[in-house]
Amino acid sequence: MGTKTIIPFGPQHPVLPEPIHLDLVLEDEKVLEAIPSIGFIHRGLEFLCLKKPFQDMVYIAERICGICSFMHGMSASEVIESIMKIEIPPRASYLRVFWSELSRIHSHLLWLGLAADAFGYEALFAHCWRVRESILDIIEETTGARVIFGTAMIGGVRRDIDRDTLGRIKNRITEIEESYRKIASVFIKDYTTRYRLVGVGVITKEEAYQLGAVGPTARASGIGQDMRQLGYEIYDELDFEPVTESDGDCFARCMVRIREIYGSFDLIRQVIDKIPPGEISVKFKGFPEGEHFIRVEQPRGEVVYYARGDGTKFLDRFRIRTPTFANIPPLVKMLAGCELGDVPVIVLSIDPCISCMER
Repeated sequence: MGTKTIIPFGPQHPVLPEPIHLDLVLEDEKVLEAIPSIGFIHRGLEFLCLKKPFQDMVYIAERICGICSFMHGMSASEVIESIMKIEIPPRASYLRVFWSELSRIHSHLLWLGLAADAFGYEALFAHCWRVRESILDIIEETTGARVIFGTAMIGGVRRDIDRDTLGRIKNRITEIEESYRKIASVFIKDYTTRYRLVGVGVITKEEAYQLGAVGPTARASGIGQDMRQLGYEIYDELDFEPVTESDGDCFARCMVRIREIYGSFDLIRQVIDKIPPGEISVKFKGFPEGEHFIRVEQPRGEVVYYARGDGTKFLDRFRIRTPTFANIPPLVKMLAGCELGDVPVIVLSIDPCISCMER
């Protein structure tokens, strides 16, 4: 038997893009147990949303996370629209899906770059972010911003996109997809990449289900659960299938995200081809009274939004369960029994967003 030691991992670490903190129980170089400690960057955003008029809390929700900010704003709008029975125009729903899928692509490309950097491929990291910049250029052209879009609102969206611009974007998406294909082949075929990812951080389908894994973390273990299947906004009018893998290791989680980017490219083209003319928002009167919760598929997985209104301009309760929070128990399971050198890669494999989780 080796000597057992406990070492802190995070919240500051050269590999970690997010301030996650784990106490690792080690026997020599093997991790016996990982004990998470959360709350390092708690900002109290749920409580702050109760102190702002319900229309304004959408801006706060967008700032829960910079990477999937639009989906947070969209989800906050959707839950209020459900309470107040507001039907938004079809064109607004198509535009919401358009920006959601752009967000998914740029989030996954960001993750691929960080993963490449974690196992020492700095050039591959730069190429991933180079392609991501092209996606951010489209976002900036259509929203005026690159991180916090500010286009989601209760009743629809704030900005429209003309037909000529959509046509140009469709052509650019095809060009970006070709550039991305070259990067994806490195992750799929390169020996070093596979050596660092294959068989590392394995979690079975049964374990992922029992521990409540969501998003690519769940789908990489064979759980075909994707909230877009619920048909919110106009996903029921688009053709797509959840991307799943069966091995449940870091490589499988990487492959799910690689394949989902192709799926998002296809969904954006479908949106551009099918988007109807019309208004992009509706006016409404009154205040939210009642309660509702919705589920939306963010890049990292299922997010749950719950709101309760008492008929005033301030919400009575506002609650969010983010995908990283759901994926922490599966992460602890993955880390048990791994080598110390694999800890950063395993942690990154769930695509942690601590800003989301701790809000």
